[in-house]
Amino acid sequence: RNTCHRRSIAASLVQSVYILERDRQQNRQGFNALAPPWWEFFHFHLIQVLVDNEDQSYFGAIYEYKFPNSHFHNKNQNPPKYVIAFRGTIAKKGNRSQDFKLDLRLIRDNLHNCSRFHIGLQVVQNIVQNHEVSDIWLTGHSLGSSIALLIGRNMVKTGIHLETYLFNPPFTSLPIEKFTNNEKLKHGIRITHSVLTSGLASAVNSCKSKSTNKSESFTLLSSWIPNLFVNPSDPICAEYVGYFEHREKMAAIGKGEIGRIATQNSIRSIIGNAIGKDQSEPSHLLPCAYVAINSSPSPDFKRAHGIHQWWKPDLQCNYKLYQFR
Repeated sequence: RNTCHRRSIAASLVQSVYILERDRQQNRQGFNALAPPWWEFFHFHLIQVLVDNEDQSYFGAIYEYKFPNSHFHNKNQNPPKYVIAFRGTIAKKGNRSQDFKLDLRLIRDNLHNCSRFHIGLQVVQNIVQNHEVSDIWLTGHSLGSSIALLIGRNMVKTGIHLETYLFNPPFTSLPIEKFTNNEKLKHGIRITHSVLTSGLASAVNSCKSKSTNKSESFTLLSSWIPNLFVNPSDPICAEYVGYFEHREKMAAIGKGEIGRIATQNSIRSIIGNAIGKDQSEPSHLLPCAYVAINSSPSPDFKRAHGIHQWWKPDLQCNYKLYQFR
């Protein structure tokens, strides 16, 4: 039940998916494979690899936990029975073409149309049908965290809340957090952005019958609290820090309704809705999350965005629970 242990195990299982793909590309099998220690150390077994239909790469895996013979099942330990993990983008030959295409889909809020999401959603639904929801974890890093988040959101709509660990989840709306170090200026930009977003959303939605359903869908997500692991030095995920803090500040100054509308819409989705384009909900926007911020120094982007930081024993994290409706 140790928070740091759970974070480290989830991150290690995501890392194992990266190494599974490297093993596949380099034809490392049997005793030469490097991936197995990443799950075997924690008494997990690999039961299925998830394969991309386009490039045949390994993008995810399902692990089953096996209690060691020296232990017995204790409900107070609350271990997961199954973990479904998704890797992020690999910017190397053999992966970059397909992975970069999916990154573009993510930016366009179109990730729900890719095969990785559909494959992942199907396997999660299959496991949920046959096992207790409390026995299942979802986890992912970078692009993989976006896939896990999208699956988690879809499961919530069916009344199923999965324990979810998202490492460096991409925030694809305006990255205000990295614009400036001036906190007053950032706060002013966010207020202006919120008023603009809220006004546009209200104007467009007043003419659209789907607006009520969208708002209800976002409110439904407030019953689900995924774990977000964010590094403020990583421009890909840093905005989650300001996103939740700003919602809190808007409520404190009596502008909670503007904050509520603004944080469930993106300018892109509003424009798409206005011109009649089939536009899905911005999947990166959430009403609630348990946010862990890595306050340890990160000298470069690779270390700020990498999965490796999340199992370091000297990691300095600030945790905060955000719950909004």
